[in-house]
Parts: sequence; structure tokens; C-alpha cells
Amino acid sequence: MTSVNSLVNIAVFGIVGAIMMAALIGLLLVLSGSARGATPPVRVAFGAASVVLLVALPSLAAANTLVGGKGFWAAFAVASCVVAVVYAVNVALLPVIARRRAAATGSAVPAGLTPSLPVLALGLVFCLALGLVGAGVGALVA
Repeated sequence: MTSVNSLVNIAVFGIVGAIMMAALIGLLLVLSGSARGATPPVRVAFGAASVVLLVALPSLAAANTLVGGKGFWAAFAVASCVVAVVYAVNVALLPVIARRRAAATGSAVPAGLTPSLPVLALGLVFCLALGLVGAGVGALVA
């Protein structure tokens, strides 16, 4: 991998992760809208793919940052930002998923589809934890 700016790493890996996560969510929504619905093995497979995505892309971004001559904490910051971009896509797609779920079950659409501040704060902690994992894996790889 070539040495590039940290912001470029965040943009490239974050956008790729966001697109891949949106594609996974879209496929899961299509499968859940089918006649049979999403079976438990399909949901487990999508969950496993999401976890792999949330670990692999930040790790690659961190490894690219470390190869570029930056330190561990710079790699941690890049990996955390990549996870934060993917998390933002999940938060943005939350209303779509809730509406689709409500339509499939025949229940009413929940009134408050925007996440609360504690949920967003927990998401930030989640981003930092996955950023630390990504930086650690990136340090092992680089």
C-alpha cells in the first residue's frame, strides 16, 4: 500500500464501508420482504458479514496509516473515523428499516425514529472500541 494522507484513508475506506453496509442492509431488506422472510441463518450470515466489514476496513485503513509512517494513535484515529462513517450510514438508514419492519409486521411505524443522545454516545464508544481493534489488527499486519 502506498503512503497517503489520513483524511484520504478515512474518505476512501469510510465511503467503501458505507456503500458495503448500505448494500448489506438493502439486501437484507429485500430478503425480509420476500414471501418466506429472512430466515435465521440468513440473518446470522448478514450479521457475520457486518462484523467482518466493521473489523476489516478499519484494520486496512490503520495498516495503511502505519505503513505511511504515522504512529499507532494516528492509526487508531483513522480506524475510529472509518467506523464512525459506517455507523453514520446505519443511523441514517434506521428510519427505512423501521418503516419496512412495521410494514412487514402490520404494526404502526414508531414515532421517534431519530436516535437519542445516549444511543449516539454508546455508538461513539462502539466506534472507539472498534477503532482500537482495527488499529491493533493493523499494527499486527503492518
